[in-house]
Amino acid sequence: MAERHLSWDWHPGTIPENVVWDETAYIETSYSFLRFRSELAEGALIGRGASIYKSTMLDVGPAGKVTIADYALVHGARVICDASVTIGAYALISWNVVLMDSYRVPIDPAARRRFLERAALQSQPTTGEIVARPITILPNVWIGFDACVLPGVTIGEGAIVGARSVVTEDVAPNTIVAGNPARFIRQLDPDENRGSASAA
Repeated sequence: MAERHLSWDWHPGTIPENVVWDETAYIETSYSFLRFRSELAEGALIGRGASIYKSTMLDVGPAGKVTIADYALVHGARVICDASVTIGAYALISWNVVLMDSYRVPIDPAARRRFLERAALQSQPTTGEIVARPITILPNVWIGFDACVLPGVTIGEGAIVGARSVVTEDVAPNTIVAGNPARFIRQLDPDENRGSASAA
């Protein structure tokens, strides 16, 4: 298969063969795939009119899959994926957002010490005993800058996550959450979200 270059790209890289994207999607640079290591037949799926702008990094492990649905916009986020990260249609992911479906190191301190000892002897440290829990961001979600979404979280349709929040548990649809850890701020009127993908 011929190498897949972006004609406008400032980075001399290519788009991996197992990245499937709609012809109307926009990928600003192949640099976003520098740490893309998925071995799945379809390691990433980028939908109609979706946009991935510069500084976005898709850091995807061998068993990971990232889905960016129709008209979603990701600008300068870091996606750490060892299982599944799904970004729903019309979602807006702001700069410096971190979506991480695993911690990449053991939680247990003794296991973490062993991991660090092994890593010191390797040029490419293994990820150890990864426990990945999928992240699901449903349609029409807005995540503010510098927010972090932790493993296993589902963010409901139409929800808003405030800037610099740390999301440790599921977020209900049509709510605003903010803080560290993110807490309920207020309920949104579903009519305010008439433009959601499910209503389209």
